[in-house]
Amino acid sequence: MSWQRPDGRQPDELRPISFEHNFTRFATGSVLARCGDTQVLCTVTVQPGVPKFLEETGQGWLTAEYRMLPGATPKRQEREFLKLSGRTQEIQRLIGRSLRACLDMKALGERTVIVDADVLQADAGTRTTSITAGFVALADAMDKLVRQGELDRSPLCHQVAAVSVGLLEGVPCLDLNYLEDVAADVDFNVAMNDRLGIIEVQGTAEAGSFSRAQLNELLDLAEKGIRELLQIQREALG
Repeated sequence: MSWQRPDGRQPDELRPISFEHNFTRFATGSVLARCGDTQVLCTVTVQPGVPKFLEETGQGWLTAEYRMLPGATPKRQEREFLKLSGRTQEIQRLIGRSLRACLDMKALGERTVIVDADVLQADAGTRTTSITAGFVALADAMDKLVRQGELDRSPLCHQVAAVSVGLLEGVPCLDLNYLEDVAADVDFNVAMNDRLGIIEVQGTAEAGSFSRAQLNELLDLAEKGIRELLQIQREALG
């Protein structure tokens, strides 16, 4: 018997996703994303100056921070203070790499963009939702700087979105929720730009192995999902 999705979706169906703009008052850009039962708040801050290795180059920089609030999961998680877990460091580096891929750093100038992704509620897909929503918040922030006259043009040169895919009892499934994430035999996170160029693929077999044909099938499914997410982003940004 093939895998039946707990929420009744088809194997190639995304969870409902929405973006609430200007969710906070003081950030240059802020978006609350809801992806199924996962909720992530992405805020964007733009500061003058860049890390030392970029000083006097005329280029900007983007970095990301990711945290999960203690009440985001059924069992309360301790806050991370001085020492970040390996998982947190890995995720925020992924978010940063993915979102740097959509910026023309010369057009940004010597400014540092900080994207904060805070998970309010987790039902899997927090890192991919952070990337997809982070782009929307970043686009809002860059548009605001152009309107305020701080930038001559938007430094955005690509859209970026990300999604998870997995194999469940041999069935390729798109956009896994928590029950599927923990049951998956193979689990992938894929980030792509609007030309469907791959920015990152994180994938592993939780037990056993998978074939090249299955890998291709999963990447095709991820591409389908990312096409849909790119369109949802465009609609959200008007």
